[in-house]
Formats: sequence, structure tokens, C-alpha cells
Amino acid sequence: MVVAIGFEGSANKLGIGIVRDGEILANCRRTYITPPGEGFLPRETAEHHRENIHEVLKEALEQSGLKPNEIDVVCYTKGPGMGAPLSVCAIVARTCALLWNKPILGVNHCIGHIEMGRLITQAHNPTVLYVSGGNTQIIAYSRQRYRIFGETIDIAVGNCLDRFARVLKLSNAPSPGYNIEQLAKKGKKYLHLPYCVKGMDVSFSGILSFMEDKIEELLKEYSPEDLCYSLQETVFAMLVEITERAMAHCESHEVLIVGGVGCNERLQEMMGIMCSERGAKIFATDERFCIDNGVMIAHAGASAHASGTRMDFEDSTVTQRYRTDDVLVTWRQD
Repeated sequence: MVVAIGFEGSANKLGIGIVRDGEILANCRRTYITPPGEGFLPRETAEHHRENIHEVLKEALEQSGLKPNEIDVVCYTKGPGMGAPLSVCAIVARTCALLWNKPILGVNHCIGHIEMGRLITQAHNPTVLYVSGGNTQIIAYSRQRYRIFGETIDIAVGNCLDRFARVLKLSNAPSPGYNIEQLAKKGKKYLHLPYCVKGMDVSFSGILSFMEDKIEELLKEYSPEDLCYSLQETVFAMLVEITERAMAHCESHEVLIVGGVGCNERLQEMMGIMCSERGAKIFATDERFCIDNGVMIAHAGASAHASGTRMDFEDSTVTQRYRTDDVLVTWRQD
């Protein structure tokens, strides 16, 4: 039985979670929210994490009812992500590991999402659609690696949605993607947008540029609700297409949607329709686990630690680029 604490801070969410043998003992989080029309920058995001991390750590320990000496391993997000915010969490994780005399383990952010999704949904061996503000990948497990079958060749789908929310000056609370989803539910008139699927890969920058360049003209004919609806329908159709192709290739009968955009009910609905036509199952989680959190880092780190993975303290650095398929998945033997 491994008790692990996980520190997550790769973007604007700061999360600390504690798990014990797959049981969630604490899941505490703070979000850095910027004014409407603005994104979050590395330095200001790191400042937010620095100001809040001690309070969140204290809250997680109180929520779990554990003392530091009961924790077996300290886990943190090694990457991918924004350099400055990643560094804040890594420094605090290293400090805790030294103070508590515990081993430290760096976790791949993407692997954290996948393992958390598998734990919560009990999906066996799904084709994974990982969609967030920084990543868009179609992933399947094979021979101790999570293999990437397709991905975005430019910006992530979440980044596309977030940046369009800025064009419309939508609020960033609770998140721009959520506010686009709510507006899209009221959309009636569909605007045909560029549809960019290239083999197993997708491209979102052209769709965003098209809408940014023509926004004043479009708003004369379409409401903001119509534009949000049209954007969602187009980009989600692209994602469903490449997911289905990966399922066919892998002969898979399960789809697991992870990452912040995975909370979107319309994406889940569209994926569900495709799965029902194939006789497959869809698995997804709610905002507690879809959105970046410390529990997923703790759980993935605990799985790796239990299977014998170790990290030297000198290697407990961060990296902004860290591929999903770079990680040897020691805890899966299937």
C-alpha cells in the first residue's frame, strides 16, 4: 500500500492531492483567473502558485488526516507545461521530500490524466482522447508505452476554444471553455468552418485565424451563441473522426476522454454517438478529475513507485516538453 502526495502546477491550476492505494484522501485546488479577453502568462501564473501553494498544502494534509511521516513518496509534475509555474511546484515538492526524508518522483502530466481516468472509470484498455488547453492527442497503450496515434500539429483544441473566448471577451471564470460550452447550447445557426484533419492529425490554428479575422463581419450575421456552437461542432467532429480511426486500427471497444476539454458534455455526447454505432463504450470523468489536479499526479506517481520506478534527487527537474510516449509504463504488464 503506497501513500503518495502529488503537486500539479503546469498551467493556471494549482493542485495538491493525496492518495492511498487508489483511494483519494485529499484533492485541493486553486485556479488563476485573468480578466476577460486576457490569457495567463508564465510569470504571473507562477506568482499565483507561489502565493497559494503553502495554503493548499496545509489544506490537503488536513483533509487527508495524515502526517508527513505517513507519506511514502512525494510526486510532482515534471512536464509538459509552462516553465515558471512547473518550477514553483517542483521546488516545493523537493523541499518537502528533503524535510520529510521521502523519495521524490517526477510524473508526466499526460500520463497522470490517463491513469486518473482509468482509476475513476475502471476502463480496461481504452483508446484515449487527451484534450486540454495545452495538449491534443489520441493515445493507445502497447508494450509498456502510451503510443501517440494522432495529435494536433499546431495549437491544442482547448487553446483554440480559449482564444476564441477572448475574441468574444467572455469571462475566464470558471473557465473560458466552459463559458463557450454554455453559449453553444443556445446556438441555432451553423457556420461552415474549415475542417482540418490530416491523416491521424488535426489542425486548429487555421479555424481560429479564420474566425479572428472575420469576427466583425460574422457578428453581423451570426450571434456569439451561433459562433460558439459552430466552432464546437466543427472541432469536436474532427476529434471524433480521428478517435474512431484509432479505435479501428487498435480494434478497441473503449474510449476514455481525459483533460480539461473532456468535461464538455457536447464532446461526450458526440463521442457517445460514435461509440454506440460501433458497439463500443465511452468513459469520461467530471470536472473534479478532468481538470488538472494533484490527485492524478499522486496516483500516477504511486503506481510507478509501487512498480519499482525511482528517481535520483539530482534528476528532479522540470521540462516544458515531455512526450507521453517517452515514459516507460512499468506498472502495466498487459
